[in-house]
Amino acid sequence: MQFHIENMTCFGCARSVTKAIQSVDKGAVIKADPENRKIEVETSAFRTDIEAVLAEAGYPATREAA
Repeated sequence: MQFHIENMTCFGCARSVTKAIQSVDKGAVIKADPENRKIEVETSAFRTDIEAVLAEAGYPATREAA
């Protein structure tokens, strides 16, 4: 899954995003690119669960094309 996270502007933000996703799936593989405000997630969790937890953490995400 790929997401665009407009307010993920630094690696501190990326750590917060990573922690939020791992609260849903501890085994998720996350590749963050704060410079381009993108994140790629390999997870067994549902996309809607990831989107919800990101919004709760203050990092609402929009979907990126695969």
